[in-house]
Amino acid sequence: MSMNEPVFPAPSGPPPRPGAAPQARKGRGGCFWFLLFSFVLTLCVVGGVVLLVVLGVMSNREGLGDVAVDEEPRLDAVWSWGAGDTKVARIPLRGAIIRGEQGFAFASLDVVELALQRIRKATADKDVKAIILEVDSPGGGITASDVLHKALVDFKNSAEGRKVVALLEDVAASGGYYVAVAADYIVAHPTTLTGSIGVLISSLNFKELGEKLGVKDVTVKSGKNKDLLNPLQELTEEQRALLQGVIDDMHARFVRLVAENRKALTEEDVRRLADGQVFLATKALEQGLIDEVGYWEDAVRKTSELLGVDGVKVIKYEEQFGFGSLFRMRARLGLPSRSLLVAPRTRVMYLWNG
Repeated sequence: MSMNEPVFPAPSGPPPRPGAAPQARKGRGGCFWFLLFSFVLTLCVVGGVVLLVVLGVMSNREGLGDVAVDEEPRLDAVWSWGAGDTKVARIPLRGAIIRGEQGFAFASLDVVELALQRIRKATADKDVKAIILEVDSPGGGITASDVLHKALVDFKNSAEGRKVVALLEDVAASGGYYVAVAADYIVAHPTTLTGSIGVLISSLNFKELGEKLGVKDVTVKSGKNKDLLNPLQELTEEQRALLQGVIDDMHARFVRLVAENRKALTEEDVRRLADGQVFLATKALEQGLIDEVGYWEDAVRKTSELLGVDGVKVIKYEEQFGFGSLFRMRARLGLPSRSLLVAPRTRVMYLWNG
């Protein structure tokens, strides 16, 4: 061998077989299978979502169901407590009693609709003999509170012997108490704040601030009272008297309703307590606003007594799984009683402003 000839290192490993294809670069096959798997997985997810949408649309088409979904909501009954042949439904009312969704992002819910759906479901189920209403609310809208109250009365009137027991939790004030007095019996925790029988309407006035900033009100109206509580105009004494008359009428209705449902109290008794003050449970018991200071077990026991049975099987309602339930967390959520966000518009409220 000449000294000028290049020297190549000996190849490692066994020599290639005659006719064998050259080896592919390492890792190319793994990347291909990963991409294929990702593509198939994406197709499955998209297909599943489309299928849920189609099924959700079809299930809500007119004529496919035997009962209108708003009359008898599609909810699953889940065994919650106790045992016995007598079925009782526990229904929560937690948060400000205001129509429309409250909360943030996926945790939003309509407190009023949530409770109404469950009351209607219990009313439609002839096996449900009583409702235990769990109230933790500072109150809310007048109409929303009245609608819930009527729904409970309708439940009791829908079949002979049906009962409602209210269990008051942290706060059951104003509109929360308005709803609770539909019950045949009211139990409050020892630490419950309740009462606040009253009505309010509030607004903010920015007239002086607007003048300092050079902001002027421009309102075209059909009558002198059409822009009541305009934030850039002072309230006249005539307008104040007009609003006070509305508040007084609403307050009188609240007082009358409490007196009708709390048999031991006359309208005069209720009016004496109806200045907006709240009571701790023991004081509320002394005043006749509730029937007992106790806990969940006491509410269940009293429900059994009212129905004349030894024990009850308590159920609760949960939403059926579907496409919509993927984007809602409503059946198991309740806003804390003090998490009320100030609404951007004026409302007439049964609301404890504590």
